[in-house]
Formats: sequence, C-alpha cells, structure tokens
Amino acid sequence: MDKRLLEILVCPVTKGPLVYDRTRQELISRSARLAYPIRDDIPVMLEEEARELGDEELEQLGR
Repeated sequence: MDKRLLEILVCPVTKGPLVYDRTRQELISRSARLAYPIRDDIPVMLEEEARELGDEELEQLGR
C-alpha cells in the first residue's frame, strides 16, 4: 500500500483516518467499525463492500 495514498484516504462514512492491515489487505476505520478491502492493490472504498468489525477485532487493533 502506497504510504502517500494512505495519508490522503479517509473513511467515506466518517471522514476519519484509516489504518492499513497488511495481513488482511484491508483499510480499517475504527470510528465506523468497518474494514474496506484492497483488491489488486486498489482500495475499495464503498460502504456496501466493507466488512463490519466486531468488538474483539477492534480491541486487537488497539494494541
């Protein structure tokens, strides 16, 4: 994931920051509790394509 791209991308729902999860190839929005997929090195920033995050996943991200 291009670091410069990550610096300018925001969550389309909350307009908040995103965290890159290299293992799962997702961009995480903690405030929206959503994980946006990255397919073929392209972030899919559509709410309907995002995966909802549970409490346990959010706790693990906070570490």
